[in-house]
Parts: sequence; C-alpha cells; structure tokens
Amino acid sequence: MIYAQPGTSGAVISFKPRYGNFIAGEFVPPVKGEYFVNTSPVNGEVIAEFPRSGTEDVNLALDAAHAAADAWGKTSVQDRALIL
Repeated sequence: MIYAQPGTSGAVISFKPRYGNFIAGEFVPPVKGEYFVNTSPVNGEVIAEFPRSGTEDVNLALDAAHAAADAWGKTSVQDRALIL
C-alpha cells in the first residue's frame, strides 16, 4: 500500500511544526526552551521540532508519573487499554 506524505492531500497523518514534552496529559514546552529539528530519512525534509529535554524535564515527568501511580494502578486493564 502506498501512503501519501504527511501533510499532503490524502495523508493519514499530519505533523504540527513543534511539539512539547507530554507530561501529565498535556504537551508542555521544555524547561530551558530548547528544541531540535528532526528530518525525514526518506527525503531529508523537516518533520518537526522536538524538545531537547534535560534533567528538569525528566524530573517533571517523574513527578507527574508518581502523582498518577495510585489512580493508574486502580484503573482496570480494559480502561488502560482504551487510554493507551
């Protein structure tokens, strides 16, 4: 099967120009505001900018994961599967 290139007519997916870190259910910018450009290995075109995360970002993600652990542990397998 041949797929249309992302962002073109008939494409299954498209990309935003910039992404943040997905922490506590939302995209947040990296603490230091640094990003890197990722390019396609197929044609060398820019895909999007992604966060250049550091220790501070990892700690925010860990804090969010620890805060959610009890509720997540009580969530049924079926509900977890739907979320993921």
